[in-house]
Amino acid sequence: MMAEDNIKIGNSYRIQCYKHNGKIVRSSDETIILDVTDDYIVCANNMVEIKESDGRNYTTKEMAIMFFYKHHWFNVIAQLKSFGLFYYCNIASPYVIDEGIIKYIDYDLDLRVYPDGGYRILDKNEYKYHKKLMNYPETIDTIIKKELNYLINMKKQNQGHFDKKVIDYYFQKYQEIVNKSEK
Repeated sequence: MMAEDNIKIGNSYRIQCYKHNGKIVRSSDETIILDVTDDYIVCANNMVEIKESDGRNYTTKEMAIMFFYKHHWFNVIAQLKSFGLFYYCNIASPYVIDEGIIKYIDYDLDLRVYPDGGYRILDKNEYKYHKKLMNYPETIDTIIKKELNYLINMKKQNQGHFDKKVIDYYFQKYQEIVNKSEK
């Protein structure tokens, strides 16, 4: 396990997403650390390759700013699309870092937030299916429902990563790091 103290702004990490049964389902090549706090890390990438466990590979079409939490059961991807700011919020375990890889367990439910402020909860059936298939404990079910409600309340109040000024700040920080590394 890599000590959190060794995480440095500007360093590059990979990301791996697992399911409750320990199987890796998705990985991405690179993300650059923008901020490290007591509660979360912020990282970003632009047009990065994603590998799915089913063999599909694709490259993202836009820049993304990601928030991985130490004590909350979700992570948030702010997608800076040409036609607006979207959020894809994964209900997931708190992250760990292992040998330069940010890792988390995905618990299926997602919150999709649109540029107009509207949102939808996605993958309810997938959650029910995997809960039964992988025998999620009741404690996890309780945590997941509580964290989803917490995330929705953050959205309704435009707090934290849902504040456009926060995204603008990290966008600028990413541009500065990338410009510095290209010199």
